[in-house]
Amino acid sequence: MSNTLVTLKVEQFKAIKWREIVISTLMPMVGILLFIMVWHSAAPGIKTSLGDFPQPKQVYEQWGNLVDEYTAEQERAAVFYERQEKRNAELLAKDPNAKLDVREFNGRPTFFDKVQTSLVTVLSGFLVATVIAIPVGIMIGLSQTLYSAINPLIQIFKPVSPLAWLPLVTLVVSAVYVSDSPAFSKSYIISLLTVSLCSLWPTMINTAVGVAGVSKDLVNVSRVLRLGWFTHVMKIVLPSAIPMMFTGLRISLGIAWMVLIAAEMLSQNPGLGKFVWDEFQNGSSDSLSRICLAILVIGLIGFLLDRAILMLQTYVNWDKGAVVR
Repeated sequence: MSNTLVTLKVEQFKAIKWREIVISTLMPMVGILLFIMVWHSAAPGIKTSLGDFPQPKQVYEQWGNLVDEYTAEQERAAVFYERQEKRNAELLAKDPNAKLDVREFNGRPTFFDKVQTSLVTVLSGFLVATVIAIPVGIMIGLSQTLYSAINPLIQIFKPVSPLAWLPLVTLVVSAVYVSDSPAFSKSYIISLLTVSLCSLWPTMINTAVGVAGVSKDLVNVSRVLRLGWFTHVMKIVLPSAIPMMFTGLRISLGIAWMVLIAAEMLSQNPGLGKFVWDEFQNGSSDSLSRICLAILVIGLIGFLLDRAILMLQTYVNWDKGAVVR
């Protein structure tokens, strides 16, 4: 019996696809190491107006400096609130009806605050674009007449650069969004709208293509069952169009992230784009290292956003055996 179990385990061990495991885990590390080695070797030979191009070690040191800045700012905030609470407690001890002075800590935004601002802005813009693009994509995918009417507009506006949209969006927002105490800053609204305008087209087009490509057999089944329009869309069209729809969403999110950095540079929204622009304008010896670090963080966040959409697609896809990559 024990020999049979041992033989079975050996067979299971042999059945494991070790070559695929090695390729999927080891090769990415090899690629990254090669990139770091080339970067480390080539950087000293690149001379700029701010000095030598930074090596990976110098960029990593800036990561430590940014973490230290964040920690120092958090300590300042803690001291500020502790002092405020102590002052208010003394006021209440003297007069229970005293008017308390409660203020928010207005410290300098750190690198991590700017990452958070960029994420909020890009996800807001992407959400607005998705809310517009998917319903419109379904409508034009179901109706050839609507598609013929809207497709020229898609083809005209799809290739427009965010740099072309920004002046127009800035002027319109400045004229329309007027308030003494705005709930959101103008720079946030401008960045959000620019991201939405540039990122909605891939989702719209891919949704329309996915809807138009629904199997004729499934459409005939829907007709035989006499499904209503809404039920037909929810039970037949959407499940069939999900792969194409998510392809569009992944492209849109990637475009949104790229557009955001340019939009923040010009609109001065306090995110990663402004961080890169400020460091470029600063011109200190550490600026190049900080810009390189910001580029790596931007790329890593973009990669994680794409993986998040991929996981969501795997979760909602009706075909759990489908390969998504």
